[in-house]
Amino acid sequence: MSAETIRDRFLATRQRFLAICQPLELEDYGLQAAEFASPPKWHLAHTTWFFETFLLKPFVSDYQPLEPLYEVLFNSYYNGIGNQHPRGKRGLLSRPSLQDVFAYREHVDHAMLSLLATVNDREGSEEAQELIARTVLGIEHERQHQELFFTDIKFSLGVNPLYPRYIAGDVSTQAVTAPLSWTACGGGLIEIGYEGSDFSFDNELPRHRTYLEAFELANRLITNGEYQAFVDDGGYERPELWLADGWAMVQQEQWIGPLHWVDRGGQQLEFTLMGLQQRAAATPVAHVSGYEADAYARWAGVRLPTEAEWEHVAAMGYEHDHDPAESGDSARAALCHPEAAAGEDLQQLYGACWQWTQSAYSPYPGFAPSAGAIGEYNGKFMSNQWVLRGGSCVTPPSQARPTYRNFFYPQDRWQFSGIRLAR
Repeated sequence: MSAETIRDRFLATRQRFLAICQPLELEDYGLQAAEFASPPKWHLAHTTWFFETFLLKPFVSDYQPLEPLYEVLFNSYYNGIGNQHPRGKRGLLSRPSLQDVFAYREHVDHAMLSLLATVNDREGSEEAQELIARTVLGIEHERQHQELFFTDIKFSLGVNPLYPRYIAGDVSTQAVTAPLSWTACGGGLIEIGYEGSDFSFDNELPRHRTYLEAFELANRLITNGEYQAFVDDGGYERPELWLADGWAMVQQEQWIGPLHWVDRGGQQLEFTLMGLQQRAAATPVAHVSGYEADAYARWAGVRLPTEAEWEHVAAMGYEHDHDPAESGDSARAALCHPEAAAGEDLQQLYGACWQWTQSAYSPYPGFAPSAGAIGEYNGKFMSNQWVLRGGSCVTPPSQARPTYRNFFYPQDRWQFSGIRLAR
């Protein structure tokens, strides 16, 4: 990859984050309604910290940090780097100010552009290869945080009784979804995991063989209307439908429906990034936990897919014709809500909701994290979490690929997470 290409991708990614923050009010930048939902200002600073920590400090001998204590304030979880400010108290950081964070981004951007200008001089060296690899990882890392920006700000705005909107717009309630159908796949020995020369995260590697029994995958995601039938049938009141930990979570949190569903004055509403809207029956149900997805599947007499089943179908080429350009990312982000399925073909693998699988998030055979603190990126989280596949309406399309492994705890539901069935 040329120095010019890296530079362009770096600049486009950094500028996009500022662009998607433009609809925010000043007060929104510090919002943190829960420990898991970081404030926009922190995301802007942490993604900057990543470039400073893993590129500028090791590769630029005379680099001078704008503020040395930012190393602690904006370290997310890298124990190999040092101490971190408590995650649940990120919203208390009234200082540095937003302008200070913008100045921090400018300081690091300037230094990064100077560093990237040296790539051609180092061409062919191991140092040049490592510099490029880390810059690409930093770009992909920032794109992940841009997705988190949408889910985190939605959660934090959603606890406000005024239900303020992030952007103007309306959810279409006119769509009608075709009945669920199934795509049949034969069993046998298959290969999964990333294979190619473009970027992938380390948890997508190595490519390896696994065995599948014959199965069928649903052609689309479960809709709000279909999930409402589960609710109406007492789905949240029937312990036989739930895993033990899931039932305990229902009781503890008093769940009666998906996150962001609002029943008020006899109206079925849904909080969206466009504010409170009429709940559209044909729209994919979103913001459900893994436990809720599993309970729905059991109620429907089927199951969730394994991640290998999902990848095997996705790798056949369905819906994998996205435009990886940054302009495409910006256009997709403007939707901010999953759209209804159209027709009976296999669809919504990408661009609507992440899809829970029944697979535990664990290392592939032969997985080895990178050396040093940067190896903490994915590997150390391979415990007690479930894999989700695909991508949502706020996932940058350039990250939509069959092998991408997202992961969250099965009780988590602030992401755009939905349900695809298998049998």
